[in-house]
Amino acid sequence: MSDSYAIVASGGKQYRVRPGQVVNVDLLHVEKGQEIELSPVLMIANGDEVVIGSPEIKGAKVIASCIEEGKARKIIVFRYKNKVRSRRKTGHRQPYTRLLIKDIVKPGSKISKKAPRAKAATGGEN
Repeated sequence: MSDSYAIVASGGKQYRVRPGQVVNVDLLHVEKGQEIELSPVLMIANGDEVVIGSPEIKGAKVIASCIEEGKARKIIVFRYKNKVRSRRKTGHRQPYTRLLIKDIVKPGSKISKKAPRAKAATGGEN
């Protein structure tokens, strides 16, 4: 396995990914086994060769396939105000999409298949 990696943005966060890596990103609403492309790609490094975008690298993509969608461990939120008998206990489980990174495509390279672009989930969709 080579020492190449890329920095991609998904769901308002940035991830350092390399081929063969499994990464959890915010929910993308894709089917299990479906291939997607993650972009924008902010940086690609392959050994001593480094390409940095400003702010993104035009034509660069990261090809990934969906392994599963799930929910993270529960976070307990407890709000308490003393002297007024006010207590509130809630929990939250963040949904995620687990992706297997297959390939990093540099600008100008050809890929065999067109994969749909990934779109992060927003709160208002039904």
